[in-house]
Amino acid sequence: QVQLVESGGGLVQAGGSLRLSCAASGRTFSSYAMGWFRPAPGKEREFVAAISWSGSMVDYADSVKGRFTISRDNDKNTVYLQMNSLKPEDTAVYYCASSTLYRGSSLSPDYWGQGTQVTVSS
Repeated sequence: QVQLVESGGGLVQAGGSLRLSCAASGRTFSSYAMGWFRPAPGKEREFVAAISWSGSMVDYADSVKGRFTISRDNDKNTVYLQMNSLKPEDTAVYYCASSTLYRGSSLSPDYWGQGTQVTVSS
């Protein structure tokens, strides 16, 4: 089983930046694909970004492409989401997730974190 704990959320003005972190338990972190999701109207959670186990493949939702960057440090069992040029519509709870299979934007998580709140003021 994998346990995921997010951190780094907070309140920021539009145009600002935040970096989210997700610390994973377990010695098999480097074998998991990882992703970030957030709630969206009509959906429980929408895809934001994903990264393969090695970090060689990444994918982003169109709404965040060019502004957000996903990365991972397998030595630290941590995945990151660097969020720049934040907009009020980015306000959401951001959830970290893991999957045994990398499928880019079709990532199907096996485990979820509890989420971290990001609020962007206008």
